[in-house]
This record gives sequence, structure tokens and C-alpha cells, in this order.
Amino acid sequence: MLKFLKLSGKARWIVLAVVLVLALAWMAALAWRAPRAEGLLMAPGPLLRTLQFSARVATLSRVEVGSTVTGRVERVLVREGAQVKRGEVLVRLETDELRAAEAQAVAAERQAEATLQAARATLARAEQLVKQNFYSAAQLDEAKRAVDVAVAQQGAARAAVTAARARLEQASIEAPADARVLARMVEPGQIVQPGKALLNLALAGPTQLVAQVDERFLDQLQVGQSATVVADAFASQRFAAKVLSIAPVVDAQRGAIEVKFTVTQEPPAFLREDMTLSVEVETARREQALALPLSVLRQAGADSASVWVAVDGVVQERQLRLGLRTLAAVEVLEGLRVGDVVLTGTTLKSGQRVTVLVVPWLPSGLSAARGADGAGSAGSALTNAMGR
Repeated sequence: MLKFLKLSGKARWIVLAVVLVLALAWMAALAWRAPRAEGLLMAPGPLLRTLQFSARVATLSRVEVGSTVTGRVERVLVREGAQVKRGEVLVRLETDELRAAEAQAVAAERQAEATLQAARATLARAEQLVKQNFYSAAQLDEAKRAVDVAVAQQGAARAAVTAARARLEQASIEAPADARVLARMVEPGQIVQPGKALLNLALAGPTQLVAQVDERFLDQLQVGQSATVVADAFASQRFAAKVLSIAPVVDAQRGAIEVKFTVTQEPPAFLREDMTLSVEVETARREQALALPLSVLRQAGADSASVWVAVDGVVQERQLRLGLRTLAAVEVLEGLRVGDVVLTGTTLKSGQRVTVLVVPWLPSGLSAARGADGAGSAGSALTNAMGR
């Protein structure tokens, strides 16, 4: 030390520089000898658990529209996919014969009215003649029976007119309610008979989606949960739905349970009956969670596990209490704090010195039932939540 103090100022600086270089070289050697280990920097963020499965579009009610009279089709006024209103004419039948039948019934009614008037006049004269003792009681009774017969004939004639007009009205087949035309099974010129379906309609009403969900995920589903729906052909047109009902029984053959959804906004125009869609249901969310990938957990149990953490470059074991779990990530309730570095290596040992390389970690992008590629489109991500 005394020799160092006796050195000149320039010599002192040279010695200090050499010592510093040697120290840096020693530290670099230590760092070079310490193995590198990837680490995840703990920071709070959203953690979302979802289920994905396929569903189909199902209308609440379908009806088949047919004719109640026999006739030849004159015009079909709608095509498949058309929206129709209640009372709108869908099909017209030829009415020549029906109009002729109506005219004949009207003529018969007029004749019956004339016959009734004549019978009543005859009865009135008979009553006068009986009073004058020119008619017998038997003749009076005969006049009364003639009136009764005429009244009955008039009633039958009126009923025939009503029936003829009803058949004429039935030649115009109308929509029973607001609906969409699903199928058209008739063309102009065809002969139709009662009982034959001409059109298949889906009655207007709330659009429902029906899905078969694996029973293993039943505990994650609740009525009222929000869902996002998308179709492969219209991937950019997502729309919202919510869980409407969960069936009380399980399909034993498929190990699945039926879940119904109702569309909570105006249904997109591209929806078709029985169309297959991809539904993603949000089953749990944490806005500010410390989360880890499941792959870094050691000795994992239902709600506990341990991990390796780096403290000043030294590996230490840390016990954790776990919370919300997805297929790829888990929430940490106790054992870690913001800023801790969790190591991802599997060959580490407690007390080992490591050089930590921090890598990005995005737990919010993981969901509970996505495909291996993480895709969310219909067909490519219909994974664990599907019925077996």
C-alpha cells in the first residue's frame, strides 16, 4: 500500500485501470460460467378464460304451408329466403271453377229466397181463408210446412254461398305470421291437394343457437354469460349472444349437454337455418391478475404448486397458491409479487447461479378451450368444449 502511495499520479491511474480491468474480467468469467435461464417478469394483467365450441342456428318454430282446396297453381309469389309478413299472399290458385261455383251458389240462394217469399205469401192467404172457413186446418198445416222447408232451403243456400266464397278466398294462400321462406316445393301449373306442403316457413322470433357442449365444462357455464359468435364465411362479422338455457340432462351417448343461446343484437343477414357457427363463451375474467403458464409449475396440485424464481441471479424455490385456471395459464394468488422473475427451465437446482434472460409473457391471449394453433375461427378452434 505504501509503495502504491509513493507512485506518481500517472502510475497510480495505470494501476487502478489494471485492477478495474481484472475485476471486470473476473465478473465476466463468473457470468460466462453461470448458465442462462429464461425468466418471466411478473406483472399484473387481464386473464380471460373462455370456452369454444360449434353451434347451429335454430328457429323457434317451423310451419308447413299448404292448400285447403284442390286446384292448379297460377302463381308463386315468393322465393326461398324471402321475408314475408302475416297475411301476405304466397301462392295463388286458378279461380275459374271456384268463381263459377260461387255464382251458382249465389243463384241458388236467390232462388231459395224467392221460394221462401212465395211460401210465406201462400201461408198468409191460407190463414185468411181458414178464418173465412174456405181452408181446412190440414191445408193450413201444409202451407206452414212449405214455409219451414223454404226456410231450411234458404239456410242451406246461404251456407253454400259462404262455403263457395271461403273456397275462393282459400285460393290465395297467405302467410300465417311474419316468417322467412325456408323451402319452396311448388311451381306454377302444378295441381295441389289438401295436405300437401307447398312452402316451409320459419316463423319470425328471437334467433337461437344450439350447441352440444362436453359435460366436463358444465361447471364453467351459467345462464346469462356473454358469448361472441362468428361464421367461417363471414369471419369479420362477429355478433353477440348470451347463454339462454342449459339442459337439465346429459346426452349419455355423446357425453354432451345442450346449451341454447339467444342473439342479443339484430341478427346478421347472412344467418341461415341450421348454419354452423363458432361460439366463444367468456366463463371467467380477472382484470389485474398475476398469471403464469402451466408449463413452469412444479409439483402442481389443485390449488398449489411451486416454481423456480431468480433472486439476485440465484435460483430459489417458491411455494404458490393458485386461483383461476385455463388450459394454458393459471392465476397466482400468493407466493409472487410484481417484479419477481419466474424461471422457465426444468433442469434448475436451488442455489444455482444463473444469468436471466427475460422473455415476454401475455396471459390475456390464452383461453380455456382453443385449438393448438390458438385460432378463434369457426372450424379451426372447436376443441375441448365440443361434445364427444
